[in-house]
Amino acid sequence: MVTEADPGEARTSVWLGARAGAPGRRRSEAPSGLDRDRITAATVRLLDAEGLGRFSMRRLAAELGVTAMSLYWYVDTKHDLLELALDSALGQQRLPAGPPPGEGWSARLRTLACGYRQLLAEHPWVAPLSVAYPNIGPHARAFDAALHQLLESTGLVDAARTGAHLAVSQFLCGCALNGCGGTVRRAPEAEFALALDVLIAGIEAKAAHTAKARARTP
Repeated sequence: MVTEADPGEARTSVWLGARAGAPGRRRSEAPSGLDRDRITAATVRLLDAEGLGRFSMRRLAAELGVTAMSLYWYVDTKHDLLELALDSALGQQRLPAGPPPGEGWSARLRTLACGYRQLLAEHPWVAPLSVAYPNIGPHARAFDAALHQLLESTGLVDAARTGAHLAVSQFLCGCALNGCGGTVRRAPEAEFALALDVLIAGIEAKAAHTAKARARTP
């Protein structure tokens, strides 16, 4: 299974390297019938079907009916491909375009958290990869932006809002992992709901304290 870093290997995120867009090699020399989107989609399907532990470039190539070397026209390493698959899966969660009329931030946070939990249930390999990689692809950034916009509605400001953002992010990351080793453990529904209640109650209490402090300020 992929861990945070292979021993002795220094990696750069696919989203930070020169290969984040089109491959550097000449398109005219690339194998026909392949592109990065198709390879990424096949990776997601294979990970869903067989799990992270069995994934390999050879298995993926066999699934696509090509040679393993053909894949390296579009990605430099298996890690690059897993990062692409991770962000592709994260893009399956529907994010709100804006605050629904009459719906408070706590209800929106529940919807966001439950949607993320469902995503992890449908793609169990996403949780360990989220720990192993920096998780800075476009869909991950869109999720983070949606969370940031949601927390703006709490009334928290500055360090308090940053702390709430960190608390929610850590909760979502940890809700499917047991410990730092990346062992997948999907908490029962009741446990998840209770933990989410506690998290929201903490943010509400901090927001109320902030509102009272503002009221006392001349």
